[in-house]
Amino acid sequence: MKVLVLGATGATGRLIVSKAVANGYEVVALVRSKAKAADLSGAEFIEGDARDPAALARAIAGCDAVVSSLGTAMSPFKEVTLLSTATRALVGVMAAQNVRRLVCITGLGAGDSRGHGGFFFDRLFLPLMLRKVYEDKNRQEDAIRASNLDWTIIRPTILNDKPERGGIKALTDLSGVHGGTIARADVAEFVVQQLTADTWLRKAPLITW
Repeated sequence: MKVLVLGATGATGRLIVSKAVANGYEVVALVRSKAKAADLSGAEFIEGDARDPAALARAIAGCDAVVSSLGTAMSPFKEVTLLSTATRALVGVMAAQNVRRLVCITGLGAGDSRGHGGFFFDRLFLPLMLRKVYEDKNRQEDAIRASNLDWTIIRPTILNDKPERGGIKALTDLSGVHGGTIARADVAEFVVQQLTADTWLRKAPLITW
């Protein structure tokens, strides 16, 4: 399987690339700068902007699946459009090239997972620091859901850099969920598993420890 990874130079994206390579996948990564990916091995790197359909078309050629781990910095006041713009472009290119499998990371607080982050996250951090980001995550999810792709949206709880430990809980019934945490390495493992699994096809599980 040949996989395109977007957001490959981010903290989670790097782990996804490494996991996919370790699982024997041929990995292509679309990156803004190859220099930022100099310490990653085993993947082919193509420079370009993930919002540019032409760059996406070059990168996706011959691929069987796409992973999007695109992220953006906190933006309390400035409008955020990167995630939704890139995702709309991606959905179009995937449809045009008949690449159907998409695994996309958004986050706890997106869509119907809003209100399940715990008091501090729900009442303070998200509305004050992440509101613009999550508005764009919601638009990103809407673009994916409106497509005819074979998609899985993954919503991790608060990310940490602890070692992978397994025992991931994947949930769509969020009754009783009020926050949580998970290692980026466990997120990467779950993401790579979804490239060939149908358990969460066209679903948006929240994942946590």
